[in-house]
Amino acid sequence: MRKSKAWEIVVEGMKNLASKCQISSIIRRYIVSWLQRLKIAQGLFSAKLVVVSLEAVLKASQVIIDPFEKVPSMQLHHLSCYSQHFCKAKLAAPVNIILGTQVWVEDPNVCWIEGVVTKITGQEVEVETTDGKKVVTNLSKTYPKDVDAPAGGVDDMTKLSYLHEPGVLQNLSTRFQLNEIYTYTGNILIAINPFQRLTHLYETHMMEQYKGAPLGELSPHVFAIADVAFRAMIREGKSNSILVSGESGAGKTETTKMLMRYLAYLGGRKGTEGRTVEQQVLESNPVLEAFGNAKTVRNNNSSRFGKFVEIQFDKHGRISGAAIRTYLLERSRVCQISDPERNYHCFYLLCAAPPEEIEKYKLGDPKSFHYLNQSNCYQLVGINEAQDYLATRRAMDVVGISDKEQEAIFRLVAAILHLGNVEFIKGKEVDSSLLKDEKSKFHLKMTAELLTCDRAALEDALLKRVMVTPEEVIKRSLNPEAATISRDGLAKTLYSRLFDWLVNKINMSIGQDPNSKSLIGVLDIYGFESFKLNSFEQFCINFTNEKLQQHFNQHVFKMEQEEYTKEQIDWSYIEFVDNKDVLELIEKKPGGIIALLDEACMFPKSTHETFSQKLYQTFKSHARFVKPKLSRSDFIISHYAGEVQYQSELFLDKNKDYVVPEHQDLLMASKCSFVAGLFPPIPEETNKSSSKSAKFSSIGSRFKLQLQSLMETLNSTEPHYIRCVKPNNLLKPSIFENANIMQQLRCGGVLEAIRISMAGYPTRKSFFDFLNRFSLLAPEVLGGNLDAKDACKKIIDKMGLQGSQIGKTKVFLRAGQMAELDARRAQKLNTAAKKIQRKIRTHITRNRFLALRKASISMQSLCRGKLGTKLFEHMKRQAASLKIQKNYRRHSFWMWYKKLKLSVIVLQTGMRAMAAHSAFRHKKTTKAALLVQANWHRHRDFKYYKNLMRSALVTQKRWRGRAARKELRKLKMAAKETGALQEAKDKLQKQVEDLTWRLQLEKRLKTDLEEAKGHEIQKLQNSLQAMQAKVDETTELLTKERESAQKAIQEASAIVEETAPIHVEDTEKIDKLSAEVEQLKNLLESEKKRADESEKKCTEALESSESKQLKLDETVNRANQLQESMNRLEEKLSNIESENKVLRQQALDMAESAKLQATRSKSTRLQRSESQKIQSVDLHSPSMQMRDADVEERPQKSLNEKQQEYQDLLIRCIAQNLGFAKGRPVAACIIYKCLRQWRSFEAEKTSIFDRIIQTIGQAIETQDNNETLAYWLSNASTLLLLLQRTLKASGSAGAQQHRRPTSASLFGRMTQSFRGTPQDVNISLIDGGTAGASDTLQQVEAKYPALLFKQQLTAYVEKIYGMIRDNLKKDISPLLGLCIQAPRISRANLLKGTAVALASAASQDILIAHWQGIVNNIGCSLNMLKSNNVPPFLVRKIFTQIFSFINVQLFNSLLLRRECCSFSNGEYVKAGLSELEHWCYKATEEYAGSAWDELKHIRQAIGFLVIHQKPKKTLDEISHDLCPVLSIQQLYRISTMYWDDKYGTYSLSHDVISNMRVLMTEDSNNAVSSSFLLDDDSSIPFSVDDLSKSKDQINIADIEPPPLIRDNSGFSFLLLRSET
Repeated sequence: MRKSKAWEIVVEGMKNLASKCQISSIIRRYIVSWLQRLKIAQGLFSAKLVVVSLEAVLKASQVIIDPFEKVPSMQLHHLSCYSQHFCKAKLAAPVNIILGTQVWVEDPNVCWIEGVVTKITGQEVEVETTDGKKVVTNLSKTYPKDVDAPAGGVDDMTKLSYLHEPGVLQNLSTRFQLNEIYTYTGNILIAINPFQRLTHLYETHMMEQYKGAPLGELSPHVFAIADVAFRAMIREGKSNSILVSGESGAGKTETTKMLMRYLAYLGGRKGTEGRTVEQQVLESNPVLEAFGNAKTVRNNNSSRFGKFVEIQFDKHGRISGAAIRTYLLERSRVCQISDPERNYHCFYLLCAAPPEEIEKYKLGDPKSFHYLNQSNCYQLVGINEAQDYLATRRAMDVVGISDKEQEAIFRLVAAILHLGNVEFIKGKEVDSSLLKDEKSKFHLKMTAELLTCDRAALEDALLKRVMVTPEEVIKRSLNPEAATISRDGLAKTLYSRLFDWLVNKINMSIGQDPNSKSLIGVLDIYGFESFKLNSFEQFCINFTNEKLQQHFNQHVFKMEQEEYTKEQIDWSYIEFVDNKDVLELIEKKPGGIIALLDEACMFPKSTHETFSQKLYQTFKSHARFVKPKLSRSDFIISHYAGEVQYQSELFLDKNKDYVVPEHQDLLMASKCSFVAGLFPPIPEETNKSSSKSAKFSSIGSRFKLQLQSLMETLNSTEPHYIRCVKPNNLLKPSIFENANIMQQLRCGGVLEAIRISMAGYPTRKSFFDFLNRFSLLAPEVLGGNLDAKDACKKIIDKMGLQGSQIGKTKVFLRAGQMAELDARRAQKLNTAAKKIQRKIRTHITRNRFLALRKASISMQSLCRGKLGTKLFEHMKRQAASLKIQKNYRRHSFWMWYKKLKLSVIVLQTGMRAMAAHSAFRHKKTTKAALLVQANWHRHRDFKYYKNLMRSALVTQKRWRGRAARKELRKLKMAAKETGALQEAKDKLQKQVEDLTWRLQLEKRLKTDLEEAKGHEIQKLQNSLQAMQAKVDETTELLTKERESAQKAIQEASAIVEETAPIHVEDTEKIDKLSAEVEQLKNLLESEKKRADESEKKCTEALESSESKQLKLDETVNRANQLQESMNRLEEKLSNIESENKVLRQQALDMAESAKLQATRSKSTRLQRSESQKIQSVDLHSPSMQMRDADVEERPQKSLNEKQQEYQDLLIRCIAQNLGFAKGRPVAACIIYKCLRQWRSFEAEKTSIFDRIIQTIGQAIETQDNNETLAYWLSNASTLLLLLQRTLKASGSAGAQQHRRPTSASLFGRMTQSFRGTPQDVNISLIDGGTAGASDTLQQVEAKYPALLFKQQLTAYVEKIYGMIRDNLKKDISPLLGLCIQAPRISRANLLKGTAVALASAASQDILIAHWQGIVNNIGCSLNMLKSNNVPPFLVRKIFTQIFSFINVQLFNSLLLRRECCSFSNGEYVKAGLSELEHWCYKATEEYAGSAWDELKHIRQAIGFLVIHQKPKKTLDEISHDLCPVLSIQQLYRISTMYWDDKYGTYSLSHDVISNMRVLMTEDSNNAVSSSFLLDDDSSIPFSVDDLSKSKDQINIADIEPPPLIRDNSGFSFLLLRSET
């Protein structure tokens, strides 16, 4: 009871307190938050805590009011009782952490877990996590969660509202689940290894998308980092470097390969020895991986060396050279490996080599070698060592390693394996050793053979040492332990020298450019390592990472400074953790760890314990050096990524890098030049100066020098960072281990970069985003005349945010201020929500009251109506009783009258019935007698008819059979005549073919052929008429038979209908008549059956007649076809004669016409005489050729000059813009007519074609003007169309033997046509047909030059088409980049003043400005193409490909840019697409064609963005109804990147997304490319045949010649044609 009363007091008090406007905004926010979560709090807290919190709020705000002024005193007493024990409580929570806030708290399992604040007590906060647990933690370890964060995360973590560890981790996890493995942190790229192939991310079209794109415009990608580095190098002329780091298995090597591929794509041109530089660099990877990679605990292909690839570029930005620098090869792995790791891959590859090589090197199973069997891992899952061995040999061939060198390399590798199996035992002497057994002797022997050195010398080098003293040279023996160390030292030395040789060989093969002034370096180096056992390798690796981390911190700090300077804000120095003290601890000289290690290595008696003690004494007070409590030789260094404990047992051995003199001398004396080359002689000066220093060399010192050189290189370049992250230790996809990720982010320095950002201004919002999110905190800024910057400043001043600053384009907020603004925004939204709820509740209550009042009024009306109804019923009953009495009396009198009337009627009826019955009986008897007589007469007549019908049917059947047999004989004869007709037709065709060739020599045969043809046609017509007459007779007979059968059926049915039953009194007669009726019915049935049979026969006869009719029609058609073929032959003959006549007439007009006439008359008479003797004339005879030569020799020279002059004039003419005549290009028509007139198509050799092609090429060579290109596209396509319809390939060999070879000269061709040309042909037949049919073109048998000209013209049509299309693409490409994303217009700019309508109109104009630019561009292009009369077919193809290009660009940009996948942006693009649709409608289908259909991908994608209620859509509705064209991968990407910036709705449901992911996984195994991007089609989408079919015939008869050639007599044929 008390608790409920207390809650009522709390509610009343808090409502009164919230209504006071004097309290601060912070207090109001707390109160509103409590009111909002009142129901939740009632279930979680007691009223005491709420009251105490309320009192604390009042004390903190120092507001003197009585919040319970309306509460009774009894309730105040209860409230005071509940608050006695909590009066000392204070609210110490920060501004951004309140009750109900969603926060992140630490969790031992998942690192960070989200929850809701349920209780705040001082500096402690109680959080209910998502897994149901309650956690109490400190406020300083609690971080707010961004509830407004996009569902798919952000691509740049600097855009996070809360830049802290859990926010970063959550963002990476969200993107990783969506297969977004790349994320930016400013200019730093974080790459998470997906452990699966995502080939669609690295294909060529992805490279095309990122080429030249600014960083951040597209989705994060490794290509974007490479592109930024390349562009910076080209723009600034400064070298750049890309640092790829991460732990083993994070994907550094693959990332480096992708970088190399992209840089090769951008600058890959220059080649060396037939292969490009980038190819050689990429092809060197397999070799380096084989000899430098090994399996570790965390990775199956871990690089055990650092690699810095320098890619050199020339002044044109093309790759001109490259070099590979390696650092710190893990030499100790050759001799020592731990389970489950493996040695270097090359050892296992050699053991899996072909059997002949294994036998040659005496190898075997890896388990039999000491250097390999220290681990139980010999085989990698999914790896075929034998195939990899062959692949490595091929890679060696590619990089330039000869077969001899390859053999020497693998001999050396085999020697190392055998050397590891040499074991030692104690000798007879003190501190001496011997070979253990025969097995060791065998392996020693094999080692000596493989190294081609002396076996005894090798044994001495392993077992003994030579000591040089001033007095003598002493040779001492080694104990077994020292001998083993000597053996391992020799193996490590051999392998390291081999690896260095390989690197040098690769560099020599690639080649370096000494003139290169810029390079891009790609650093692939090991990440920070911390294992249970950490040795010298981990120490060097972590030292490298400390150096790189210092460089990284300085770079991040520099970027922060540049950002602040760019935005022109006031900033002070930002402190960041400097690891300089750690670097000094390691590398300081003297006094550093490396220096002390070198000092210890120089003393023979030094051990790891003395070295450790030296470290303890030197660094006992150093903050970064810690001595473990339970160890005497280990030491701990506090690195930037955490503490690492090192075991110093092997530090001294691994640091020694000197070569034993005995080993040096032994290998220098090797008979193998390769082995001897690995150990060059030491310079004598060095030996004389200091033998001791010459022998000793420190790996640590050498590595420090290499690292120093590397840092100098990096400092001289502009760095770019890629941090590779391994999501899990299981090396499996789709597993995200939070703790592992956080450790790697910490080791990679990403969290340190975030900390640096947190120290400054971690939250940066553009003015547009800031206003869109927080303008509701100060609505007055939207109504004033303020720009975006002033509006943002006014909001910050109103909120009282101290320390925030306004830059040129962004708002910079301190840590925690974003949460403060979000809290106030949430308060404002909550207040608005409550106000809306209050109004809605008021509205509902009023509606309820109105409904109640209406119901009461209706109830009153019903009651009054009920009373009136009862009164009316009473009055009605009274009136009814009176009426009933009256009607009863009337009814009784009426019933008495009816009885009396009925009696009279019955009496009358009986009397009348008796009289009528007598009359009816007499009438019935008479009718029966008449009926019997009628039936008898019918029976008699029907019997007579039936006998007559049977006789007629028999007669008809016999007659028809006779007629059918007669008709059959006639049809057989007709069939025989048809076969004869076919034979006659074949003979006729042969005669036509023979006559075709003879008509040129003998015209007389033509008349005979016509007569024969007339006789044949007459015969065919006569036979056809006869057959038609027979068919008509048959048809008439069938018609008559059918009519007679129908009449018989009608008569029979009429007789049956007349038959009716007759009722007679005589029983016997009735029975007889019934029997007769039955007989008649049976006869009728039989007659019906016969009628059916006759109908069937009639039908069959009709079918046979129809089939015969079809055969007759086929015969007629064949005859018609023969007639048509004859007509075509006649027309062709007349055309040939006309052409010959024209050419003869022209030849007669020449200067030497008299001589030519004489020659022609002689030749004509000779030909006629010979044609009378023989049927064919041999035009190839020597006499004929001699006469032709005599005729042609004399005018040849002058005619050739004339011909050249005409050609020059034509070329000068067509080089000008001749324009168009009635839509036809004048130049193309003039060229065609001239070529036809000069018979250039039939020439074996001519130069006119090349000159025309050269003229066209010069006109379009350097033309970017689409007007000129369109003019030549119209001319070239028209000329190509004319050639396509005119030219045909030369005839067969059989046809050519009747023709004389065409002369190459104009005069020769004229004289050839002159000999047999008739003289009465009009010149109007040139260019095909008569003047009335000038659109038909006569085909010409073209020679090779003409066919080649046609092919060249086709190529130019395709080239000009491609140039116009590409120019149009180039024009609209800049606009497309602006069209995919709506321009950001600040709300303050849109809502200035009170003219909202004007602002809306202005915004619409701004939004569609870019789309209007595209529409105007393609509209101008269409008008230009129309004005140049380009064929509509080509115009359709151009715009179809342009719209396809728009579809590809917009769709790919949509998939690559998350900011484009928003609801408002979808509306913007949809409005732009409607502009394109309107253009297509205006352009009509003639020119636009199917261009609109090419936008199907972007249309469906935009349709998905703008639909409502996406969570309710199923996968089937999306993939089949809404977006059937889009693939599952494309739908998945769009749905995961979608965000609603207008209404705040969500994308598809989680189940639909999961189903998409399953389908994508199933499709990932397909061989088809899994790319979700579209490819632009730049092919030529048409052929010459398509162009020819798309255009009608062209009439070139009335083309007016240009003025330049109009008055020239050589072009008079053009005038002649035009005049006619």
